[in-house]
Amino acid sequence: MRPDIKAKPETVESSDEEPRENECPRGSPVSETVIDFRPMLPSDVEWVMEIERASFPYPWSQAFFYQELKVSCARAVLALAGQRAIGYVIYWLVSGEIDIHNLAVHPRYRRRGVARALLRSVIGDAKVRGAGRITLEVRKSNTGAQDLYRSLGFAEQGVRKGYYSDDGEDALAMALDL
Repeated sequence: MRPDIKAKPETVESSDEEPRENECPRGSPVSETVIDFRPMLPSDVEWVMEIERASFPYPWSQAFFYQELKVSCARAVLALAGQRAIGYVIYWLVSGEIDIHNLAVHPRYRRRGVARALLRSVIGDAKVRGAGRITLEVRKSNTGAQDLYRSLGFAEQGVRKGYYSDDGEDALAMALDL
């Protein structure tokens, strides 16, 4: 990941439940949590693996994350609350398009706008770089993510039969034209 993505604070909603240990950056309940973004580094992969394992029944391997960080067209952005990694997005910028490969938020931080903020950072990067389109695939069963993508303007482009090699689930192909 190149250091050309600037860390930009974003305020996201906090839930009404009591904060868990290390959840609030200042150690006390707050109505809003400030999220910072920065490029993902190889030293972050352990944190990322914690989020990945908690998010997916068939997580990417640690080696796969290290490999992605070496790809010249890859971008990887980490979302932080204080010093704690709470989410990430990995995408490629190729031929004037962005393809989102992976996006996850730690379960304790879901439904607070973190994924939306990460996606907005990708959209912003796409606009700065002159990309005309952002694409992604999402599990057909993941209706929550589909709703989020639609709320940001992504539209269904079709179905990729048996797309997920781990269990053969179909994927919806979605795109946002900028």
